[in-house]
Amino acid sequence: MVSAERRGSASDGAVGRPDAPVFTPGPDALAHLELILSGAYPLPGFMTREQAVSVERSGRLPDWRPWPVPVTLPVPADFTADTDTVVLTDPEGAPLAELVVAERWEDDRGRFHLAGDVSLLRPPTYGVLRELRATPAEVRARRELERGSSGPLLAVVTDRPLHHRALHQIRAEAEALGRAPGVEADRAEVLVLIDTGLEEEGMTAAVLAARPLLPPRTSFVVCTLPRAADRVSGPFGGPWNDRTVLLAAHVAAAHGATHLMVEAGERGPDVERVMARRPPVTVLDPEPWRYDADEGLWESLTRVDPARARRDLTDDEVEEELAHGRELPVWFTPARVGAELARLRPARTRRGLTVFFTGLSGSGKSTIARGVREGIRRSGRSVTLLDGDVVRRMLSHGLTFSRQDRELNIRRIGYVAAEIGRHGGVTVCAPIAPYARGRAEVRALAEEAGGDFFLVHVATPLEVCEARDRKGLYAKARAGEIPEFTGISDPYEEPVDADLVVDTVDTDPADSVAVVLSALRAGGWLPEQDH
Repeated sequence: MVSAERRGSASDGAVGRPDAPVFTPGPDALAHLELILSGAYPLPGFMTREQAVSVERSGRLPDWRPWPVPVTLPVPADFTADTDTVVLTDPEGAPLAELVVAERWEDDRGRFHLAGDVSLLRPPTYGVLRELRATPAEVRARRELERGSSGPLLAVVTDRPLHHRALHQIRAEAEALGRAPGVEADRAEVLVLIDTGLEEEGMTAAVLAARPLLPPRTSFVVCTLPRAADRVSGPFGGPWNDRTVLLAAHVAAAHGATHLMVEAGERGPDVERVMARRPPVTVLDPEPWRYDADEGLWESLTRVDPARARRDLTDDEVEEELAHGRELPVWFTPARVGAELARLRPARTRRGLTVFFTGLSGSGKSTIARGVREGIRRSGRSVTLLDGDVVRRMLSHGLTFSRQDRELNIRRIGYVAAEIGRHGGVTVCAPIAPYARGRAEVRALAEEAGGDFFLVHVATPLEVCEARDRKGLYAKARAGEIPEFTGISDPYEEPVDADLVVDTVDTDPADSVAVVLSALRAGGWLPEQDH
């Protein structure tokens, strides 16, 4: 529950009550937990239904304190605690905190949650970049010891690289704050809060590459905000809505910041609307900057003739340049940032890739996948084939064909493919994968690991698949011998986000293979000529 007086604190035990059930929160709930335990949230634990609903509807707790997002702990419907205490662990099973359960509640979507105060069992050790994950108290103490803490502190929150435009805006805002009445410094100190996942470094290295171009008194802290889906929605960071900006303002305030700037590229926040919600720090709306092509200089927008102003590259344009191995222009980004991006996002011929075929049983996806695997091998790239039937025998032996087990099967395939992609390999997957959510999870796993994802829908109609019925499965399903059979007694959710649609009706499999390989070459994942 949430109260004004208490927050997560250290517990006498190291592992919690020995008889307490154990639960590992999902990515966003784990992010919430770390922010509670570190003191970045002024909250003692996870919210009750009343509190979560109040925050969702009004942006305020029931006691009328502003708070932007529900801080909840989702649990499976079958998770029950026989005691009033649950030990919360990291994904490796190490105890993090003890939750005193105050309420188990169900939301309007039928999802279950636990509410209650949490107390620290052990400092977190799981996750990347631990050396940069200073707590708010550590940041405030360091600032007090090194420089005193009376002046303004500008927090810059970002999940994306800092290009020339953003760097000029940060320097300009820091200098403007230094000129404010009563400030005894030439510019504000700057704290860059890098939002990245617990398991992936994201764009952290590219952000740190800009360190020499930031004001002298700049420090960096890595944190994980509960926006896992948004963070990976684009190649260089995701969108920030009003509520996540307000949450960032609370986290920045806990670190001692007086002002906040969110670097969100093309998808920046509506600062006026955010400020209307009275955040704990002043959220800045930086003046736009443009590159003067004639002068070869970056200037504030008001000082650049529109006829000479060159617009920033979009994220898609940056991705296209990197995908084909081309250097980013130095007018757009510092050379050191560009070099780091080229390392993080190598040319697609050297980047991990998951080629994911989906379609009904008998659609021809396995035949096409085998041909595509051979074509990728001839191109000189390392490639692995994860065929649905083979995976069922080896990786997922023992799983049934229930929806839950099907989703687990697809998740396992996605995990293996993502790990192969992490090291620059190509994986060709050919399961049925009937559910959109499962396919989306595989895409997210691949992209979070730094690879790409290419979805191929083998859109052979049901009647054609049933007419082929090489294994006799459709006949058994029609006879009721196979329950929950995709296309007969269980749905197939046709993808709306396929990168390529292939119809095998009256088409030679070799032609379908050629279509897929041609698309991969056009996208830059395969060289123009085979080795």
